[in-house]
Amino acid sequence: MATKRSFKDDKNCATFSNLHKRHKTNRAGSDCDHTRYEYKLNIDESMLVQQLRDVVDQVVHRPQVLNNLPKSSEILQVTTRLHAILSAASKRGTTHRKPEEMKKPPPESVSLPDLPSIHNASLERAVFTHPGAPVNVAAEGMEQNYDRLEVLGDAYVEVIATRLIWEQFKDMPAGRMSQVREDLVKNETLAGFATQYGFDKRVSVSALEDQRAQTKRWLKIRGDVFEAYVAAVILSNPLHGFDIVEKWLRELWLPRLLHVPPAQTALKHKEQLAKRIMGKGIKLRYVEEQPAKQLEGGMQTFYIGVYLTGWGWQDQHLGSGSGLNKAIAGDEAAHKALENRPLIDQVAEAKAAHDRQANGVKEVITNNLTE
Repeated sequence: MATKRSFKDDKNCATFSNLHKRHKTNRAGSDCDHTRYEYKLNIDESMLVQQLRDVVDQVVHRPQVLNNLPKSSEILQVTTRLHAILSAASKRGTTHRKPEEMKKPPPESVSLPDLPSIHNASLERAVFTHPGAPVNVAAEGMEQNYDRLEVLGDAYVEVIATRLIWEQFKDMPAGRMSQVREDLVKNETLAGFATQYGFDKRVSVSALEDQRAQTKRWLKIRGDVFEAYVAAVILSNPLHGFDIVEKWLRELWLPRLLHVPPAQTALKHKEQLAKRIMGKGIKLRYVEEQPAKQLEGGMQTFYIGVYLTGWGWQDQHLGSGSGLNKAIAGDEAAHKALENRPLIDQVAEAKAAHDRQANGVKEVITNNLTE
């Protein structure tokens, strides 16, 4: 017979029993007001969500922790997407917070990484001095404004963006890599970051109000200041500056890469379609059927249709497709054409009949020549 051992939890007025071998709870003999008491695990859901948000935030802002894991790139993409979803949910949930919670400032650090420091006061003054502003007194050989710094910073920004895209999208074609990079490094993106960090309030320009009134010029000024800041951080820290800036820019850019669709498979359907139905004198036309549509992130969707003339058909529509460039859209159109049954089978049969007839003629000619 199993021995029973009991103990009393004075705080919760519950008696527990431990049956050797069976570990069942003894609810009899409790001196609480209720005769049955069950312990339940009370989970603070908001705390769990916050812990999840903290962990995801740490991974997104310190992606190097995944370096030794298999498929680290895919894990980081999923984590970054979850980071964006949690951030969006947090913003939507503010309307349901308790009054005492509403007083707390939003955790901006979640979406905006810490600004790296410039370890040189003269360089920092130059970063925030417009070339047209009153001359910034600087030591001989030092920059007086951001005119040269932004050129160097522009080069660093391009290189770091390219390295990030190369790492995140292993199979992305070169042309599409350039499109994605353009979204990361364009003035609109960098100027937005500059404003978020308050650079627009620190920059010294002549006729500030006039500059602000000219939207494109003010956009470029903010973008230039951001690029100059990148250069100054690296120049002021020759040993570690590049690594610091690369980590910082990765954290800023990764959420934007969520809008980039996954890489397309190899373009092969055009070749398959041509092999199936093309012949001498046969024409396949790939036509842009409607204007390209502008997408978020600076990219476009193109719309292409494929049309056949030959084998008894005149300008016959076979299929239509769309994609982020004309090559992808055309390949998708060919894919749709190959699936367009029974039409594609009829065209292929017409080609096969022609080939059989041509082969028969060749065989007759060959036989006549050998006799």
